[in-house]
Amino acid sequence: MPTVDTCDTKLRANNLQSNFIYHPDMFSHVVIFWTKPEIPNAADALIAGAEQYLRPIPGVLSFHIGKMAKSHRDVVDQTYQVALNLQFENKQQEDAYQVHPLHLEFVEKAFKPNCARVVIYDFE
Repeated sequence: MPTVDTCDTKLRANNLQSNFIYHPDMFSHVVIFWTKPEIPNAADALIAGAEQYLRPIPGVLSFHIGKMAKSHRDVVDQTYQVALNLQFENKQQEDAYQVHPLHLEFVEKAFKPNCARVVIYDFE
């Protein structure tokens, strides 16, 4: 018969695991933005634009945008200003996201006016 401590540990482990999203065909889309240095509020404008135009697009399982986090570790790139991390159920959902009118509006109204460079990492 398991002890109370053993059951409690298993319950906590199961609760932690339930917070993770897993789909066998999951697709991640990571976008790294370098903003235009001549626009002082470019990072804030880019984040606001993503919240307005990108967050409402259907098919996104996980949406996270934010400013670069400072680090004392040399291996952490600290040259960019904003990163966007999106997860989709599959590649087809991400393909639909790319041509969605709100994504196209984000590119024109938030990305182009505020960004000097972008790098994208897509992975399955």
